[in-house]
Amino acid sequence: MIKYLENLCEICGTSGDEGRVRDFIISKLPKDCEYSVDALGNLIVHKHGLKKSKKIVMLDAHMDEVGIIITGITSDGFLRFMPVGGIDSSCLVARKVVINDTLSGIICTKPIHLCTSEERKTKHKIDDLVIDIGAYDYDDAQKAVSVGDFGVFENRFVNESGKIISKALDDRVGCAILLDIINNYNEYDYYTVFSVQEEVGLRGAKTAAYSISPDYAIVLEATTAADVDGVPDEKHVTELGRGAAISYMDRATVYDSALYKYALDQASQKGIACQLKTLPSGGNNSGSIHLTRSGVKVVSLSVPCRYIHSASCVSCDKDIISVRELGELLLSKLASGEYDDN
Repeated sequence: MIKYLENLCEICGTSGDEGRVRDFIISKLPKDCEYSVDALGNLIVHKHGLKKSKKIVMLDAHMDEVGIIITGITSDGFLRFMPVGGIDSSCLVARKVVINDTLSGIICTKPIHLCTSEERKTKHKIDDLVIDIGAYDYDDAQKAVSVGDFGVFENRFVNESGKIISKALDDRVGCAILLDIINNYNEYDYYTVFSVQEEVGLRGAKTAAYSISPDYAIVLEATTAADVDGVPDEKHVTELGRGAAISYMDRATVYDSALYKYALDQASQKGIACQLKTLPSGGNNSGSIHLTRSGVKVVSLSVPCRYIHSASCVSCDKDIISVRELGELLLSKLASGEYDDN
């Protein structure tokens, strides 16, 4: 599973440009699956189990990562850009990026020794940043880049002492977990969705859920861990090393109370480490899935991630395993009909 994660994180795939991620996932699917790609680019997989499920269960993880899109080229060969997804400008300055999977660049701004005292106090605005690809002028740059090209952070995958550091852990970690479940879980029939465009408005999962029409959905995500220096305990949201984070509410979803409490109870009974996501912040594909057709009951299981939406996200391998174990457990309980929500 961790090898899947490393391979996935190394692929470039912003919202709207998930094709290479999708191709890798398809290459790792077992033969006892049926899959299709819908008009938006969602990869929908139907896994045939040893038993027919009593309830239709859909598992979701999104393939896209935050990144940039080129919006213009200056006369002296620098690239103007906009973020794709939520990126704080402080995460951008002096960062290496990769455009079109191969071209390296540096996000730059005015050198600090040339800034006025007021400019030094002011947070950088994305509109003031450009990308240096080493071009001499406009003509030289446009040979390599076009408006509308995508880019991502450049950073190597590190797995040391139980901590994983990489770009795109949101949500390649969910994709890696789903791939591992697909290749190892065979008890009941179920659907998995590797969705597109989550980072720009929870879009892909909405159309995928409409086509599947599930009774239940399990969303596998990465979420904010703020257990870092200077942040008080009550604002940690989640913490590394304490297991799968289960949400009761976020900015997109008020989760079914009985289902999230059931998830907590099952984790406790089976000795799977878990924690509540303590603040109702952020959002994920649950927000669009639970509103599909006449409504879908959704549970969200997240891997805590420090410095999310940056070039150096940090997660813990124990938390990834906890999400994997709890996701498979809930899949069995929901597909079998053992969980009774009446």
